[in-house]
Amino acid sequence: MLYLTSDDFPVFVPFGVIGFYRYLWYLIRVTASFTYRPVPLPENPTYIASEDVTIIVPTIDAGEEFKEAAHSWLAGKPKEILIITEEKMKGPLQDLANQVDPERIRVLTVPFANKRLQMSHGIKNTSTDIIVFADDDAIWPPTMLPYILACFEDQKVGGVGTSQRVQPCGKRMTVWEVLAAFRLTIRNIEISSSTHIDGGIPCLSGRTAAYRTIILKDPEFLHGFTHDYWLGKYQLNSGDDKFLTRWMVSHGWSTYVQCCKEAELLSTMKPNWRFLKQVLRWTRNTWRSDLRSLFMERHIWTSHPYVAYTMIDKLFNPFTLLVGPCLVAILIWKSTYPVEDGGYHLPWWNIVVSYMVWLMATRTAKLLPHLWHQPEHIIYVPAFILFGYYFAIMKVYALLTLHETGWGTRAGIGDPTAATAAAASATNEKTGYFDAPNTPTQPQTPSTPQTPYRQPTVEMHSGYAPQAAYGGQTAYTR
Repeated sequence: MLYLTSDDFPVFVPFGVIGFYRYLWYLIRVTASFTYRPVPLPENPTYIASEDVTIIVPTIDAGEEFKEAAHSWLAGKPKEILIITEEKMKGPLQDLANQVDPERIRVLTVPFANKRLQMSHGIKNTSTDIIVFADDDAIWPPTMLPYILACFEDQKVGGVGTSQRVQPCGKRMTVWEVLAAFRLTIRNIEISSSTHIDGGIPCLSGRTAAYRTIILKDPEFLHGFTHDYWLGKYQLNSGDDKFLTRWMVSHGWSTYVQCCKEAELLSTMKPNWRFLKQVLRWTRNTWRSDLRSLFMERHIWTSHPYVAYTMIDKLFNPFTLLVGPCLVAILIWKSTYPVEDGGYHLPWWNIVVSYMVWLMATRTAKLLPHLWHQPEHIIYVPAFILFGYYFAIMKVYALLTLHETGWGTRAGIGDPTAATAAAASATNEKTGYFDAPNTPTQPQTPSTPQTPYRQPTVEMHSGYAPQAAYGGQTAYTR
């Protein structure tokens, strides 16, 4: 750190190499975010929601908020919505579906609650060209699907994400929801800037993301998706969106994120301390996925070098963040000694006050994109500062506990290994349990991690036929 202090300027200014580096890159991200532009709607779209989109919603405990979300999905006129749940929840969810739209909403079941098995079951029961995964509380604007489909006009694009905002559970946001809103604002800047800089993204968020069905129908994908192990022995249930994003990169598909009001979803967050459990689960997933991307699969280095840089930066971020308070503590300790004995010449209270003012100023500047729209949230900046240091410690704890793969915030989600075994048993006992209706079996050639997967020529349904190959993939036209 640099101490810009003197007798005439008795103020401690904790601004050094680390701070300069971090805020320089933050300015670069903000600039890239402002210059980013979403994909506009095409005049003659290749894909139409009512013919080409199936929405898959894995859930186990959807409540009344499901109705609001479902109505928002139906406003985009998808062909079908598949609700995938465990068998004991079929009745309540079928009742909710019947109240909304029994013609376009189907409820399917798996033996046990397991998000990845639920998603794979939905994939196998899909016959449209585009799949959109959505959380059961994700509320969409009516323009969501057209703007998502616009990205698929580029036949190299295999996955599409969106920007997000927090929907309060009550009339006013709790401090936990405001913290989540701060994080989402920063995330929206990060994903739009990385998309603009090198076309990549660390994660296509599972709250809402769209993919080409032909990618997800690959038997190799389905097996890897439902048999994903950390260190070869800890089966993963969460982190599905991380797996999907890495699959896009390793198999030569491009991704895009629509960061605009027309494609911005609203999502609820835990309005109490359980939000910290959510963050812990997300942090473990990020550690596991980023370590795999950087050091095991390594495709990210050549496909999206800027995203690789941001992943490396996040690896060191908790440690560099904690350096500041440690150095301040050392200066406070030195300030208790006389200057002639090697002590620091400013009193401890001066150092503390200066440091607090510096933190408030810099963190407020970082949150300006959020505070511009919701200035009343400025009173929560101190909470955001405290959360930042707590989060740094949490990231270290998460790194040391990557073997813990539990969900953390939802009861009823059991052991993923047991759920996978139950699904396999059900498949053996009941032929076709996971088979998709009206979808022909497609022989496919497995890929290697180093070679982009080449999709065989397949006609997804009547009216579509291969037109041209882009980047080793088959494109379709009407």
